[in-house]
Amino acid sequence: MAAKKAKPTRKKVAKKKAAPPRAAKKAAPKKTKARVRPTAKRATAKSRPKANAAVKKAPKRPAASRPALKLHVPRAEAPGKRAMLEQALAGTPKEGQRVAEARRTHADEHARSLADPAGFWGEAASGIDWILRWDKVLDDSNPPFYRWFRGGVLNTCYNALDRHVGSRGDQLALIYDSPVTNSVRQFTYRQLRDEVARFAGVLVSEGVVKGDRVIIYMPMVPEAVVAMLACTRIGAVHSVVFGGFAAAELATRINDATPKVIVSASCGIEVGRIVPYKPLLDAAIMLATHKPERCIVLQRPMARAELIPGRDVDWHEAIACAAPHECVSMQATDPLYILYTSGTTGEPKGIVRDNGGHAVALHWSMKNIYGLAPGEVFWTASDVGWVVGHSYIVYAPLLYGCTTLLYEGKPVGTPDAGAFWRVIAQHKVRVLFTAPTAFRAIRRDDPEGKLIRNYDLSNFRALFLAGERLDPPTLAWAEQQLKVPVIDHWWQTETGWPICANCMGIEALPVRPGSPTKAVPGWDVRVVDEGCHETKRGDIGALVCKLPLPPGSLPTLWNADERYVRSYLTTYPGYYQTGDAGFMDEDGYVFVMARTDDVINVAGHRLSTGAMEEVLAAHPDVAECAVIGVADELKGQIPLGLLVLKAGVQRDHADVVKEVVEMVRERIGPVAAFKTATVVKRLPKTRSGKILRGTMQKIADGLEYRMPATIDDPAILSEIGESLGRVGYAAARPSASL
Repeated sequence: MAAKKAKPTRKKVAKKKAAPPRAAKKAAPKKTKARVRPTAKRATAKSRPKANAAVKKAPKRPAASRPALKLHVPRAEAPGKRAMLEQALAGTPKEGQRVAEARRTHADEHARSLADPAGFWGEAASGIDWILRWDKVLDDSNPPFYRWFRGGVLNTCYNALDRHVGSRGDQLALIYDSPVTNSVRQFTYRQLRDEVARFAGVLVSEGVVKGDRVIIYMPMVPEAVVAMLACTRIGAVHSVVFGGFAAAELATRINDATPKVIVSASCGIEVGRIVPYKPLLDAAIMLATHKPERCIVLQRPMARAELIPGRDVDWHEAIACAAPHECVSMQATDPLYILYTSGTTGEPKGIVRDNGGHAVALHWSMKNIYGLAPGEVFWTASDVGWVVGHSYIVYAPLLYGCTTLLYEGKPVGTPDAGAFWRVIAQHKVRVLFTAPTAFRAIRRDDPEGKLIRNYDLSNFRALFLAGERLDPPTLAWAEQQLKVPVIDHWWQTETGWPICANCMGIEALPVRPGSPTKAVPGWDVRVVDEGCHETKRGDIGALVCKLPLPPGSLPTLWNADERYVRSYLTTYPGYYQTGDAGFMDEDGYVFVMARTDDVINVAGHRLSTGAMEEVLAAHPDVAECAVIGVADELKGQIPLGLLVLKAGVQRDHADVVKEVVEMVRERIGPVAAFKTATVVKRLPKTRSGKILRGTMQKIADGLEYRMPATIDDPAILSEIGESLGRVGYAAARPSASL
């Protein structure tokens, strides 16, 4: 999808006379006068605001009166858990302070979103400030390329920062907590707006205009957030690449996005080591066929980089003399960012996110899914290089007026397994969102949760987990130790926000271990077989989503419309292919069992490795585990387990393996043919915490494999090969291709 060339904008927006109403446009509101003046590509010196100047805002809407809140929690829930869910849903208000709101049910909201998507999302869009209202909420004139809020004009940075300055300018917008540098920095909404406006001025001074691409290759520092929002402010399309990515992988993204500018840093900091970024950046530019015009480099004191004269610019020097730049007007359908994800062909896929639908969906999700109120502290323990960081470190919390927390550290090792609890207590975090793998690491190092009791978690209200399947033992451990609702939810890079979740701001449903609960309003989730026929409830199949997808999901791939259709929309016509396998129970709860590639065929029986992992994880000595399918001459494939034991377990490994084999036989049956497992020190994962099951399967079968670009520590693969060799696999063990 090519970036659209910027059109000259006007200083005033003329009122547009409404056309005679038509049935197809019944839900579309009339266009209104601009709240924010759209600007030309480049501002003149006269038009530039001063550093501390606030963007002029239209008068506030009168607050709608809201009837009394009546909480609904299913009676079937156990009393203790029911109380936790009620407390989380209510936001722990004091007596007499509950916010008045009509009772809503998940079933009603979900049904309404599917029956009247234009009405549902048109109503949700009132939470965003628009320069011009849309012509049509859902443009379905060119399927399967559906577009949301066609004709609408807005600026995402204005909605995330500027509009809050008048009402909450002195509230903290961003807290940066870095145990690896032993530092904390804080920015109010006014301060963050001013920093972003100045760096937007830097980009404009380097020739960046609306529609240009900017690659951001940075560690978890506030300047990464500033760079993202500065791009958004001037209409440039940012593409964040995980800091420390290999040069060859960065080069492929440079070639595909063709950035005018790259923003980077001298180094990143891992536990116990410094990772220089500049040599990787220089090597990537040398490998790439496309060459950026400029590189802006943040010099960190831990390792300063050598700048190349004529190409490289020092961040601090550039921003010191920059004039702040105002927000420019963007079409709702204009691209906001490109985020690359691994492709099966080895070429990364550039997921595109638009401006309008993205802002509406993320703003809606903060209250309705996560149960937050403006002003509360929301912490997403992820990285800005991943979709979770884009959506729930940067954009959603700021769009909603929350305080977001940027953490440069690990769940364990910075300094110990109490790191998360220290951050929650120190910054009064209300809701934490992280990956199950983080909690498995904490549980492994502190199985009794002793470190939790060192901190005051009285402000903490709920824990959300996503990114890997949440195994029931980890769920039970977190519930028992934290005494707050633990909510599993499921989504993907492509979707941009949750597909399935327990929507705490709508109705707290009973938690069913192993399930991310039900489809979120806007998502029509189905389970189908290979012939695209819906399966019976309880039968495993491919998890798909009926088109059109809701706002905030990918409209296409960057410059690759045909690949978008081929990758996601061809296998199951009329549906988006998630690539995940699972089932739905009689009550509509979705169970995501594995990637479709991880469903193994044992003598004609399709078995979920996720179901077996649930059993292994239930063993009292197992901290985390993985099950892969390995080749077998007789049965085609058989499962093989890899076990990581909890800290302090001194038992003979053979005894643990014998016990887990028997557990699988008892709980799943002999049909699983689970007879082999091995204990390993650690499992290979991506930097976002996903276990690399496919790579381990290739190692076990003696096949050549490609070193995953996102792997956290490549040395783990050699350890896995040695462990598999001890149980008769990985005999050939070819080296990885790079």
